Amino acid sequence: MTTSTLTRLDATSVEIVIPVLPDALDRAREVAFRRLSKNARIPGFRKGHIPRRVFEQTYGTAGIESEAMEDLVPELYSTALREHELAPVARPKLEMLPSAENEPMRVKARVEVRPTLELGTYAGLSVTVPERTVSDEEVERTLEGLARDRGTLAPVDRPAALGDIVTIDFIGRIDGTPFEGGSAEGQVAELLEDRFIPGFATGIVGMSAGERREIETKFPEAYHASELAGKSASFEVVLHDVKHLEMPTLDDAFAAEVSDFATLGELRAEIRKRLEGIAAARVRREIGNAIMEQLVNAHDIPVPPSLLVAEREQLLEEARRMAQEQGTEFHEYLASIGKTEEELRDELTGDAERRVKGTLLVEAIADAEGIEASPAEIQSELALLARRYGQPIDRVRAALAENMQSVYDGIVRNKTLEFLIDKAQRVAAP
Repeated sequence: MTTSTLTRLDATSVEIVIPVLPDALDRAREVAFRRLSKNARIPGFRKGHIPRRVFEQTYGTAGIESEAMEDLVPELYSTALREHELAPVARPKLEMLPSAENEPMRVKARVEVRPTLELGTYAGLSVTVPERTVSDEEVERTLEGLARDRGTLAPVDRPAALGDIVTIDFIGRIDGTPFEGGSAEGQVAELLEDRFIPGFATGIVGMSAGERREIETKFPEAYHASELAGKSASFEVVLHDVKHLEMPTLDDAFAAEVSDFATLGELRAEIRKRLEGIAAARVRREIGNAIMEQLVNAHDIPVPPSLLVAEREQLLEEARRMAQEQGTEFHEYLASIGKTEEELRDELTGDAERRVKGTLLVEAIADAEGIEASPAEIQSELALLARRYGQPIDRVRAALAENMQSVYDGIVRNKTLEFLIDKAQRVAAP
């Protein structure tokens, strides 16, 4: 049997020439004819019972030939990938090659593939472990946060002080002219200096309900809105009311109200345990990042261009989403960092390349170690997604029908990284 021939163009792309054998082409033509003739209308013949000779005389052979090749080429291409054990990372560029007389038709496919990596040492790498301890202050801050969540606002008959909750109207002006986003009415705000531009919160301190005051401020040089950065501004502020947040007493009754624990001591112990778990997870992430940095630096990893482009666009989309979550339009974010979208895209190329190299390395290590995702692990991941999105697990599975491979790959990547972290030689930070 004639097989396809493979030519490596470079480390991440190949060319495959695939013969189209006459018998296979004849079968594909017959299948294509039967499909096309089902809806064909020719006087004197019932639909689906038209002889092929009559059909071709009426409609020609081009339609049959086109349908046959559309069916056959993907099948031949898939067979060639399996034959040469190739893992494509992009759609192929297909081309029909001219054939000599009495020679079979041929299809040429050019496609990017995952590179073959020669793995060096990857298990047992030496990694400096950062110290992450949970202080009493962190536990108390968490307790105070729980108390704040259950605090009540009480009006106070005194001038405003830092930490108070106030209701204000304000109009901001630069050189006497109001600027966009610098005005509000009925704004409820907590008077904390780090919540506002320098001088705004402290300027309100000492005001009483009903008072009007002019506050002089200056935007930081690194302010996110570049058109305001470094500029002096004047705010006309009217204070409507002052409230103070009264927090519950931190005692056993509070612990019973906010948790399943009977005493404040038990709640403190649980908070410490939870914070220690978060700290331990952060340490593992930092170890994982350090391992991947070592591995990427120690290996020569060719990067398929299509993967680089896709990863860079993903990073750009993450930047766009981050700006949106912060309530900023993407063009405003770009202005704040002084870059165009194309300049940011170019800047992200290095990070994208490192991420692709890391992914290729993890995949190669998973193959070398035989790390796979079990059916139970896939089911567990689907259940997690179902809980996260509040959907039945069957609906999640159906929605991911065409992307189940990404679920599988994600589990394998995570297991491989956990394997590398567990095998690492940990060295205490000096």
